[in-house]
Amino acid sequence: MSVHVTHPAPDFKAVTVMPDNSFNENFRLSDYRGKYVVLFFYPMDFTFVCPSEIIAFDKQLPDFAERNCQVIGVSVDSQFSHLAWKNTPIEKGGIGNIQYPLVADITKQIARNYGVLFEESVALRGLFLIDKEGVVRHALINDLPLGRSVAETLRMLDALQHHEQYGEVCPANWSKGKEAMTATAQGVANYLDKHNK
Repeated sequence: MSVHVTHPAPDFKAVTVMPDNSFNENFRLSDYRGKYVVLFFYPMDFTFVCPSEIIAFDKQLPDFAERNCQVIGVSVDSQFSHLAWKNTPIEKGGIGNIQYPLVADITKQIARNYGVLFEESVALRGLFLIDKEGVVRHALINDLPLGRSVAETLRMLDALQHHEQYGEVCPANWSKGKEAMTATAQGVANYLDKHNK
């Protein structure tokens, strides 16, 4: 199975390490209906690139929260591995007490359902932006050595919310608060607007 933009995000139920370090055995993606969700997959706990991404998302949680967006991380590790990693200091290769849920996908079924399971082993660096209705609006999948940009994730969330609020398209390099479009971008926007009616 592979997830497609404009289609519903596959729901799941899995044991999850919550921000307070408790185990939620009934964690469901659908519990976040009514909020935007950034669901991202990473290969494995206690690896090199993964903590840089996980900590970067954590540092910008207030920016996601002010946009009514929940960040959720997923890997094929167990909840015990997630908790051990959270309890390991950053300077010793841990991630510290990050404040968003980490889902334990030990059966690998969630990664499989989202089309990011690599060689039946670990998850590729997939990221899915899901709207308030549970529909995937943006998807990105990176190879294992390539980390993602939290700033770009926020930009895509802003673009989605701008489109929902104003009905306007967001051309290349659009960013929140950048009202002026280049002549080329305006031409593309006009073309799309004309041909989508």
